[in-house]
Amino acid sequence: MKSCAVCRFYFVGRQTPDGFALKYFQEWVFIMKKRIYQLLVDNTSGVLSRIAGLFSRRGYNIDSLTVGVTADPRYSRMTIVSSGDDLTLDQIGKQLEKLVDVRDLKILKEGESVTRELVLIKIKASQENRQNIISIANIFRAKIVDVGVNSLVIELIGTDSKLKAFSELLEGYEILELARTGLTGLSRGMDDVTYL
Repeated sequence: MKSCAVCRFYFVGRQTPDGFALKYFQEWVFIMKKRIYQLLVDNTSGVLSRIAGLFSRRGYNIDSLTVGVTADPRYSRMTIVSSGDDLTLDQIGKQLEKLVDVRDLKILKEGESVTRELVLIKIKASQENRQNIISIANIFRAKIVDVGVNSLVIELIGTDSKLKAFSELLEGYEILELARTGLTGLSRGMDDVTYL
């Protein structure tokens, strides 16, 4: 994903005593993009703190962060989603590669990777609207994981766009609590596999 600066040009005309005057305006708009970094790091204490500290010291933003141990318990896989312009995102990648604990860094690109996120939503559900909520959940292949007298807990796994679409359909209902895991993913195919 690339970001760029867009330059907008426009003219504004107005009537003057001498005729018609045109004024020229120029405006630069910077487009923020998201990038998904996947890191293979040593599974030791303090790694998460050092990586989060890098973002904090440099003023970079973390939109999403997930960490889990891999098949080899010596390593953990970390997925970080960050946003910024091209220069900032490239700098984040360079700074992450410099860290001693980082064994491998990949950028997960759309179309070349599989990414998913899990969301748990607790919704207030009365007898009157319970069936409507369940119907919406079924359309998105979500699971009802807990049923209470006045609430439902729904689990949904999918892409960011799927989770947003589901949330938009639930806007008419009272959401009591919501928890998202953060994005995680892997690159497609065998070409990009790192063996340590």
